[in-house]
Amino acid sequence: MKHHKRTSSTPFVRVGPSGVHGLGAFATRDLPAESFLGLYEGRRYTKAEIATKVWDDQLTYLFTLSNDMTIDGAKGGNATRHLNHSCEPNCEAVEEYDEGGELVLKFQTLVAVDAGDELFIDYSLTADDGSPASKYPCHCGAPSCRGTMLAPPEDEADEQAAQPAQALSAGT
Repeated sequence: MKHHKRTSSTPFVRVGPSGVHGLGAFATRDLPAESFLGLYEGRRYTKAEIATKVWDDQLTYLFTLSNDMTIDGAKGGNATRHLNHSCEPNCEAVEEYDEGGELVLKFQTLVAVDAGDELFIDYSLTADDGSPASKYPCHCGAPSCRGTMLAPPEDEADEQAAQPAQALSAGT
């Protein structure tokens, strides 16, 4: 009988305790800038389906795409769901269409990272309910920390590279 070794969908990412929040994602080896880390996987919901759910400020792994589909990394997700927020990220989320025409979200490094480094993205959250920034505190400790995981104000955002996808709430 042949045994098939199952390969990881995120071979360069391991999950472990984070000094920033809960669990984090860490590089398993040195990676150059623009290294592919993996796709954000999980159950997909339409905007209408998301509106019917009650989240009660629970830990969520939701990422909303530009086509208004939301991926729930808690249901069928992989290690990419554990990328924590930083105001000075070393990774980014990039939307692309796959061979089948489906919009997917891939994570890649922005800069070279060393084996063992924690991997971060800027969540750039949006508070659709008008919640104050203080409801989404940031603990990244970066010198330029905004103090919140919410997206920077529009004038600041224009100065930064625009991210095509925004996390609705991920690992908060």
